[in-house]
Amino acid sequence: MEKCGGKDRPALANHLVVVVGGGIAGLGAAQRLCRHPGFRNLRLLEATDRCGGRIRSQSAFGGVVEIGAHWIHGPSKNNPVFQLALEYGLLGEKEMSEENQLIEVGGHPGLPSLSLSSSGKSVNLKLVEDMSNLFYTLLDQTREFLHVAETPVPSVGEYLKKEISRHMFDWTEDEATKQLKLSVLKTFFNLECCVSGSHSMDLVALGSFGEYANLPGLDCTFSEGYDGLTNCMMTSLPKNVILFNKPVKTIHWNNSYKHENFPGETFPVLLECEDGENFPANHVIITIPLGVLKEQMDILFNPPLPSRKTEVISSMGFGTNNKIFLEFEEPFWEADCQQIQVVWEDASPFVDFEDELKDIWFKKLIGFLVLPPLESTYVLCGFIAGLESEFMETLSDEEVLSSLTQVLRRVTGNPQLPGPRSVLRSRWHSAPYTRGSYSYVAVGSSGEDIDTLAQPLPTDSSSPQLQILFAGEATHRTYYSTTHGALLSGWREADRLISLYDLECQQKFKP
Repeated sequence: MEKCGGKDRPALANHLVVVVGGGIAGLGAAQRLCRHPGFRNLRLLEATDRCGGRIRSQSAFGGVVEIGAHWIHGPSKNNPVFQLALEYGLLGEKEMSEENQLIEVGGHPGLPSLSLSSSGKSVNLKLVEDMSNLFYTLLDQTREFLHVAETPVPSVGEYLKKEISRHMFDWTEDEATKQLKLSVLKTFFNLECCVSGSHSMDLVALGSFGEYANLPGLDCTFSEGYDGLTNCMMTSLPKNVILFNKPVKTIHWNNSYKHENFPGETFPVLLECEDGENFPANHVIITIPLGVLKEQMDILFNPPLPSRKTEVISSMGFGTNNKIFLEFEEPFWEADCQQIQVVWEDASPFVDFEDELKDIWFKKLIGFLVLPPLESTYVLCGFIAGLESEFMETLSDEEVLSSLTQVLRRVTGNPQLPGPRSVLRSRWHSAPYTRGSYSYVAVGSSGEDIDTLAQPLPTDSSSPQLQILFAGEATHRTYYSTTHGALLSGWREADRLISLYDLECQQKFKP
């Protein structure tokens, strides 16, 4: 008799597995299953006309820009995205160097090359560095509250403001300088909102903030585009595994379903697509973003998800971080400038703007990353998070260009500064199959909730097991909100099925 994987392999090898979502979590799950001899009946249903999810590279400005994921965070031996990129030969010598992999940055962005204020003056970079040191020293202290029974305040934002208030007693400068310090600190709060994917750090739970683990290595990029990675993953899959433009309408589960293509067989899961096509399955790996689950969980699953699962989906945080690319004929910055910070001198961590979003949305913009020159053009990439970011999506390109031209003229002190000649931006909140960017542990939720979201269904041992499995960045407790967390979660769920297969093999062929 042949061993497992041969003609006498157990029935699980003939089970139908469907992966919902073609982001890196779904591609990772599909790739891992396809490399195992026990899984030959696999389909990946992608709602759009492309794979990659929030990994999206686009040809623009005579080069390639990243509309979504930008960096490999922590490119080192324990980062699976970095290792895959090495395997596919997608990185340069500098990115691959051992020296680069050993650099410890603590997960914090670097200092700006230039800091511009709303009064049209440059901010002293020593003051910016001092406020950066204060902010990130306090942010690192939040990790001390992991697993404590009770935190002093509910949120990261509240803790930071409480500690900043204490440090302010030692400030001896004049009132104008003290206010400028607060304004610079507000910019770092806005930057951390972009990192966390939240509207406000007051929404991010203090007790669980330390769950996230930083990896060593200096963040690096893909010279030819991040989607080179997902394209390699796609091409490694057998033909006809991926079906595009297949949004799922309803996942019917924990029942007994028949399908005309499989006479005499029954399946515990049936996926009903928007176009009317149905796919039976024994196992389904759900990799759709948390934002879509929040919006559709009441109608996506039949029967409904268990109450504990829906409570977790509702309580976990999911926010929006967008990019705005501005193209210039000539740069107004120096050739060695890498990052421009924008500071609003009327801003403070202790005061929220109460104006209408249409009048203040641009004040949430943290500044601009200077992209390497692309042919004969110069490009800045701005980052903006939260409700202001979502409001920006509702504006026309002309409105965004007009607003940011006025911002740049104001902060440079040059009312004649030529405006950008074009704009390109992401709209992750408006996109129906993302509904935002990534997750965070919100006040009222915890790391345990991430584990609960990742728990397969059904939990009743009397039903067929592993019918519904959950992957995606929001389901990885240590690396939530990251690309490598998403990839690891896809591998994790594939491994659950592989373990089930191997167990059935052992039972079938044991002496």
